[in-house]
Amino acid sequence: MNAIAEAPTSAIVVSGARIELIDRGRGRPILFLHPHIGLDPSAPVLTMLAEGGRVIAPSHPGFGHSERPAGITTVDDLAYFYLDMMDELDLRDTIVVGVSLGAWIAAAIAVKSTARMARLVLGNPVGIKVSDREARDILDIFAMLESEFIEKAFADPTVGKRDYRAMTDGEVTVAARNREAAALYTWSPYMHDPKLKGWLHRVRIPTLVLWGTADRLVREGYGRAFCAALPGGLFETIAGAGHFPHIEQPKAFAARALAFSEVR
Repeated sequence: MNAIAEAPTSAIVVSGARIELIDRGRGRPILFLHPHIGLDPSAPVLTMLAEGGRVIAPSHPGFGHSERPAGITTVDDLAYFYLDMMDELDLRDTIVVGVSLGAWIAAAIAVKSTARMARLVLGNPVGIKVSDREARDILDIFAMLESEFIEKAFADPTVGKRDYRAMTDGEVTVAARNREAAALYTWSPYMHDPKLKGWLHRVRIPTLVLWGTADRLVREGYGRAFCAALPGGLFETIAGAGHFPHIEQPKAFAARALAFSEVR
């Protein structure tokens, strides 16, 4: 997995916070919400998605080089923050694409308002509880070594490996900020909002759930249960990918997302 090695191409101030973002391509807006591991500006999926529209890919508040307003401490807060960002950018008929934590944020946005949204694409989403309180739906990534996390998160673990000794101080700082922010937003309760599942019926736009079949952090049945809770949910699998299908199979991920966005 590439470290974040290059500066974002743009920035925006929302709620007094400077947010770094990629703004690439032209046409229909595609808001890409990254997973808890952060945003790689050089990720091929961003270029591929930009073939079908204007890709806007921010680093979440507290991630990367983005500032975090003091009052933003939950995924619910992030959802309202992104509603403000879409207003600030005057985005219309937006395709919102999220992966893992980013998919959770996307779903939390959609239950509040889809006024600026046309389609939702969720890659290996987390954010709800589907089993009873004694069963773990999602493995605790903060309780495992990075080597174990990579082994379970990727179909090909070599894709996820990082050599911290070869990274710059700035890149290591970004990696630490990403982990800190992920823990802030997802630790308690772990990787879900107890109320979100009960509000998913409010997602009244077509939604595609893409699932990397080699994910060993979250079982496929969880993804299917998430999709079943969405009124307009469609579930599709992506082979050769784990928890981050946009990284391991960017061409398939982007192609599915763009094809779905064109369905009327």
